[in-house]
Amino acid sequence: MNQTWPAAIILFFIVLFAYTKLAGPIPFSINSVNTTKTDLFSASGEGKATAVPDQATVNAGVTAQAATVAQAQQKVNQAASKIITDIKKLGLSDKDIKTTNYSVTPNYSNEIMLMGRGDQSIIGYTVTQNLEIKVKPIEKVNQVVDTTTKNGANLVGSITFTFSDSLSKSLEQQATKQAVDEAKEKAQTLANAAGVRLGKIINVVESSNQPRPLMAAGVAKTDSSEPTNITPGENTLTATVTIYYDIN
Repeated sequence: MNQTWPAAIILFFIVLFAYTKLAGPIPFSINSVNTTKTDLFSASGEGKATAVPDQATVNAGVTAQAATVAQAQQKVNQAASKIITDIKKLGLSDKDIKTTNYSVTPNYSNEIMLMGRGDQSIIGYTVTQNLEIKVKPIEKVNQVVDTTTKNGANLVGSITFTFSDSLSKSLEQQATKQAVDEAKEKAQTLANAAGVRLGKIINVVESSNQPRPLMAAGVAKTDSSEPTNITPGENTLTATVTIYYDIN
């Protein structure tokens, strides 16, 4: 090896050191380029899962009129207590029965005065108590309605049929899987028709549509000769999935 190379290298670094001390650091230019891939391919799929609702909510109430508040309350309280007691005998618990309204309202009589002016006087009171009853299993809903009306419930409002949390989760999984399979199949079909090749999945966006609660009309019974026959029918949960692919 030529002996002059080490000396030349040492001399180069000495000159470089002296230059940077006198002229400052040597400038370097670096170009940074950021690229964002926008060539994405997407396809959407829809899945549905249908089942019979497994729980219901019954809205029932008692209203009574009397000359005094105490008399009206006694009528309502006796009926409500009997309703709650007999409903529990069907297997429902305290957490399934909730009072949603308890009201006391005066009843007025309008007397037309000779001067043509109206005058109001209290002639009695109306007391109302409303109950919200959650029924599960759903097969007991007819028994609940019959029990409430038999014991004095004269306000039976809407009966709502819904999915429980566990059933709703199971149906959502079924619908989502079906939506994913449909989206993948559609993506492959569209890609073949367009002459492109699908790469890896970049993103998946999913949304589910909870079914609207099924409603049954109000029930008013004056006798128990025929049992109530309310049926829930079926309801459907829908899921939509959009899959985004990279394109090779």
